[in-house]
Amino acid sequence: MPLVGSYIDRVEAQAYFDGRLNTDPWDDTTDDTTKDKSLIMATRVVDRLNFSGCKAVATQELQFPRGVDVVIPMDIQNATAEIALALLDGVDPQLEFENVFMTSQGYGGVRSSFDRSVKPAYLLAGVPSFTAWTYLQPYLYDPLNIELHRTS
Repeated sequence: MPLVGSYIDRVEAQAYFDGRLNTDPWDDTTDDTTKDKSLIMATRVVDRLNFSGCKAVATQELQFPRGVDVVIPMDIQNATAEIALALLDGVDPQLEFENVFMTSQGYGGVRSSFDRSVKPAYLLAGVPSFTAWTYLQPYLYDPLNIELHRTS
């Protein structure tokens, strides 16, 4: 049964994770409600992005399917699972965003400095997983793409 408000349900996410290494945060979560919440929150992260094209049906709740598609692309489902995994692992998108701008931090006699001249696009977009970002990128609107149409 589909999970309302999510691109992927718990069974589909489990099938994805069965073929992936390092899924302990998902595997260690025994509460199905928590898993469902992570998938719904992950879908909200995905839906905040600026995608190319239009929704398949203007009144649909979620951003996908789009255009003439009638199904949600597997990449979008995989990205949702990856974001859910990151959220279950305790990654806080707000904190990650704030850390993007930190150049140095210290604790006692230990100091770390970071080169932040190039900000990771996925963190700036609020996506807490680089793997998820790689799944999402082909579907995103390219702000550098300009379309010209000639009219007479």
